[in-house]
Amino acid sequence: MELLTELLTKINGVVWGVPMLVGILGLGLYLQLGLGLMPIRKLGTGFRLLFSKVEAGSGEISPFNALMTALSATIGTGNIAGVATAIFFGGPGALFWMWMTALVGMATKYAEAVCAVKYRETDKLGNHVGGPMYYIKNGLGAKWAWLGVAFAVFGGFAGFGIGNTVQANSVADALDSSFGISHVTTGVVLMVLVGAVLIGGIRWISEVAGKLVPLMTISYFAAGLVVLAVNLEEIPAAFGLIIEHAFSPIAAQGGFAGAAVWMAIRFGVARGVFSNEAGLGSAPIAHAAAKTDNPVRQGLIAMLGTFIDTIVVCSITGLAIIVTGSWTSGEAGASLTTLAFSTAIPGGEYIVAIALAIFAFTTILGWSFYGEKCVQFLFGVKAIVPFRIAWVLALPIGATQSLEFIWLMADTLNAMMAIPNLIALALLSPVVFRLTREYFAKQ
Repeated sequence: MELLTELLTKINGVVWGVPMLVGILGLGLYLQLGLGLMPIRKLGTGFRLLFSKVEAGSGEISPFNALMTALSATIGTGNIAGVATAIFFGGPGALFWMWMTALVGMATKYAEAVCAVKYRETDKLGNHVGGPMYYIKNGLGAKWAWLGVAFAVFGGFAGFGIGNTVQANSVADALDSSFGISHVTTGVVLMVLVGAVLIGGIRWISEVAGKLVPLMTISYFAAGLVVLAVNLEEIPAAFGLIIEHAFSPIAAQGGFAGAAVWMAIRFGVARGVFSNEAGLGSAPIAHAAAKTDNPVRQGLIAMLGTFIDTIVVCSITGLAIIVTGSWTSGEAGASLTTLAFSTAIPGGEYIVAIALAIFAFTTILGWSFYGEKCVQFLFGVKAIVPFRIAWVLALPIGATQSLEFIWLMADTLNAMMAIPNLIALALLSPVVFRLTREYFAKQ
């Protein structure tokens, strides 16, 4: 395990180096500028479309449930443990870089969904399938086929990290520390519950997500607002710390080891991407199943996922940690978020534990669909059932493994998954710009 951890650490340092950060932020900025800041300007339009009457078109799930499925996969441990980890290593300034990642990531998520609907296919079971592997195959042609295969391979493996074992491990740790429930018990319960939902495929997954995601997001956001209200006078100073140390190093204080600007950028961007998944190519797999015949409409809805995940939910976590002063405690991960909530709200540790459990459960469901479609792309529909069995069996394994190793593995696989997708989006950007111009010219 030590040798494997050492190897993964070296690979992680390479794939999450300057080129990757420049690639993610650079492509997002290029798409945002190429679209004339449309994802920011049309944020209200996206919300109106989200709650409008279901559009007629081919697909298996409503545009709303497509977004909820995508959000079920993105709103997870990244919003609780991931934000805390970013602040623990990068200081308060890391939250600023998470925001920047989200603002440019809205354009990236928009482009992903546009391409997913534009180039999706219908499989042998009559279901719509799409995502980076399909828009590479159908949008870039045969000479790029290897890139689609690479994404599917990385996506299939990444799912077992970011969407399975990381989630199981984090929720097991939270339930053990708050309620004394053993890791093994949590792993087995997750295995049973997830297995029961996966029987129904994307329709069952989207129905569960459509009900749980709005409820859990609003509840967690409300609890976070209570923490901020209790520490109202600290909010201006918190924003001051965030802005100041996004561009200047911060010295060690209390249990905080100090951080250079590079650490704030590195962990802010990495955890921001881990949380909202803009650029990874995962969310468009869900949006490809939406009932719509208009790629741009679904793109406008899809970009809301990045806004809700990072600008809303991650900000609540980060601000709670900073205004309570918990960021200097020396705690890390979910324990840091738990400390922040518990110092302001009696029983706050239980709120975080329950939120984490629900977030993780829905993330496991959403990512099961992503991983399944990657494996299906590689091996056909015959691989669906074996994949679901392997997915369910991995949960108790993840629940009982080292958190540090699991996070490292997930972080590394994220970057490797993003590379093919970022290349494809850059090459297909003219198509995205053209479709966007044509759509708004008719409005």
